[in-house]
Amino acid sequence: METIVIIGAGPAGITAGYELLKDGKEYEVILLEETEELGGISKTVCHNGNRMDIGGHRFFSKDREVNLWWEKILPSQGKPAWDDRVLEREAILMKDGPDPECEDGVMLNRHRCSSIFYRNKLFDYPIVLNASTIKKLGFLTTVIAATSYIVSCFHKLPENSLENFYRNRFGTTLYSMFFESYTEKIWGKHPKEISADWGAQRVKGLSVMAMIKNYIQSYAGMKRKGGNVETSLIQQFRYPKYGPGQLWEEAAGKFREMGGKIITGCKATALEADGNRITAVCANLQGRELKFPVDYCISSMPLSDLVRGLPGVPEKISSIAEGLPYRSFVTIGILLSDFLWKKKTKWKAVGKLIPDCWVYVQDQRIRMGRIQIFNNWSPYLVKDAQNHIWIGLEYFCGKEDECWHYSDLEWKEFAVNELIQPGLISVADSVLDYHVERVEKAYPAYFGTYEKMPELISYLNRYDNLFCIGRNGQHRYNNMDHSMVTAFRAAEHIKSGQYRDKNDVWNVNTEKEYHEE
Repeated sequence: METIVIIGAGPAGITAGYELLKDGKEYEVILLEETEELGGISKTVCHNGNRMDIGGHRFFSKDREVNLWWEKILPSQGKPAWDDRVLEREAILMKDGPDPECEDGVMLNRHRCSSIFYRNKLFDYPIVLNASTIKKLGFLTTVIAATSYIVSCFHKLPENSLENFYRNRFGTTLYSMFFESYTEKIWGKHPKEISADWGAQRVKGLSVMAMIKNYIQSYAGMKRKGGNVETSLIQQFRYPKYGPGQLWEEAAGKFREMGGKIITGCKATALEADGNRITAVCANLQGRELKFPVDYCISSMPLSDLVRGLPGVPEKISSIAEGLPYRSFVTIGILLSDFLWKKKTKWKAVGKLIPDCWVYVQDQRIRMGRIQIFNNWSPYLVKDAQNHIWIGLEYFCGKEDECWHYSDLEWKEFAVNELIQPGLISVADSVLDYHVERVEKAYPAYFGTYEKMPELISYLNRYDNLFCIGRNGQHRYNNMDHSMVTAFRAAEHIKSGQYRDKNDVWNVNTEKEYHEE
């Protein structure tokens, strides 16, 4: 029986384990997870009965295989959710699907609604060119932005930075309004210092011309209720009743039922090799040194950590791996009794809420990058969704930043002050409870030695039985579905029993057409 060790129990690692065992083929599959929790950055944290989604994860994909996989783990709702019923809101229902009011193993169908906070106003995101937007920007600013966009259509800048990538697609004015500040918050660097690759993977398909088309269609009566103009699926997404961590806990349970083994609190520390094959994975379990002989190794650990654990790595390759930067992430859950922001929209929300899942904060005076409103992701994330508002304030930072070392109380006080400044709450007394979560190396960054990634990939590919998957495993800002597809491809390689070129694993999420528009 062949032994396969998978490093990391996030979406990619759990998917790989499931795929290897689902057909009944006999492998010994061992999944090593450094923390005590499953799901990686897609975990769900529960605090005093209120659940937090770390980063916000919409379950949307154009990949049929991914959609079927999700449906197999958690079927879509067949009856309205609690807030659907309260608001008498239409929901996409699956025939004979579970009732979320009675069953827990269910995926909800949710409306996509997000905003950008700019100039003390809430703008629809993605930006829509309509009467409301023009009114908020002002006629003169709208004309300047439109002129800037037209210029960008005819005068293209060399795409040697993320700044030029944005300016080529939106014009300098819209870029400075809606992208520059937020992007700098995420990465801690100005967009002119960041590779355009990040934009190519996150902003594909966004088009000001599409915005104009939507505007014309809406006022010409071309959009109809329940229609699919401009792909209605993009306005909907699926979401587990109790957050993304629920799906990965369920998938991990099925993996165990098929014979897979998960060891938590077990940190992979080194890999042993003989020629072009990995022979063992060394790990530390609560101070005890372990060694797992392997026939195959699948790694979703950060590339810098992986290369540091490989034997005999040339100095040039080590330097590339060590130079790959990451951004860490802090989210502060805040339980509120009141909420002051108002927004005119076609979407309904329970009580005093605005209907958004996310609010992107494009304001240099405020350090937070985004606000999640957990009630709108799923009312079941909130212990008392009828009376309380549960939000997450998201901060991007590096371990070298002073704020990374704040105590929980310091983070709470800092975050509450930032809520008061834009008028989200009036006084700190509105805060009923709070919880702080920190995630290291949450986002692989596209600067430092990133441009030398092809050399690093070429070196890693020399190991026939080593597969790098997932966001950190490939140092690529993958969405969850992309991370899963890298796991699909790696499992296919192993099950084929033959050495094949690994380009299909590395090339996931490098296509020119993004998965949503």
